This record gives sequence, C-alpha cells and structure tokens, in this order.
Amino acid sequence: MSIGATLVERDSHPVDAIELVADFNKWAFERPAEDEIAILVQGVWTDYSVSFSWMEDFEALHIACGFDMRVPKKRHVEAMRLLSQINEQLLFGHFEIWPQDGSVLFRQAIPLSGGADVNDAQIECLLQAALSSCERYYQAFQFVVWAGKPATEALDSVLFDTVGEA
Repeated sequence: MSIGATLVERDSHPVDAIELVADFNKWAFERPAEDEIAILVQGVWTDYSVSFSWMEDFEALHIACGFDMRVPKKRHVEAMRLLSQINEQLLFGHFEIWPQDGSVLFRQAIPLSGGADVNDAQIECLLQAALSSCERYYQAFQFVVWAGKPATEALDSVLFDTVGEA
C-alpha cells in the first residue's frame, strides 16, 4: 500500500477565506506571507493572537492561538500536568508549551486533501474551538503559573459551574 499525495491545483487559497472572515469581523490582522495570516482577537480574559497557516505539503489548514503568558522553568512541570489534564478533555485540538519561549498555545489543523476548499462553517469551527478553549482554561494557566497552584486545583477551580441564581 502506497501513501502518496498528488497536490491539486486550487481555485482559491485557503488563507484568503480566513482574511475575509477577519475583515468581516473587523479584527486587526496582517498577512506576513501568502500562506499565513495573523489575527488579534479580543477575549473576555485577554487578547488572543490567532495564526492560520496553509501547509501545502500536508494540504492542511493549521490554527495556533496564543495569549501573553510565559511558563517559567520552575512552573514547567506543573504546567505540563495541567496541559495533560486539559488535553484529555478536548475533542478538537490541543494545548502545548512552545519550547522556544515557554508560551502556551492551542493548536489544531484541518485537512483539505484532494483540493477541498475550506468553507465558512469550518473556519468558524476552528476559531470557536481555539478561542473557547483558550477562554475556558486561561485562568487555570494563571493559577498554575502566577499563583503557584497545583494543576488539579487550578483545573477544578475553572471547571466549577454555578447552577441557578442566588
């Protein structure tokens, strides 16, 4: 069995579709290269840097979403515990600590094999998964990195959902 890919000529560039979404939402963005777009999205807890990259060799659209937080070496092990516990709960994508600078990233990719075009629903799904995951777990990372809390305690505190009204 041979696994070989024949790259197909596309009618449109996948990152062009992302640019239209960013423009429609009036998000600040820049296009550092044809295959990349960087978008700044304001969240509830912080601003998020969202980067889409077209990976031609894999025919995949990749999203990375980060926020301004660096994990210091002394909190690295506990932050990795937190990542593991969070990633077990995610259906799409994953969190990781970028080795170059200790920043926390959410990453995911969608294959567009055989010349498939990305559609608005897929873009929305990628963005929603990235942003909602970052919003949901941002405070847990704060508790581990800045407050020195253990991973389990930090995660339990952000997953606490209130029911009803007081």
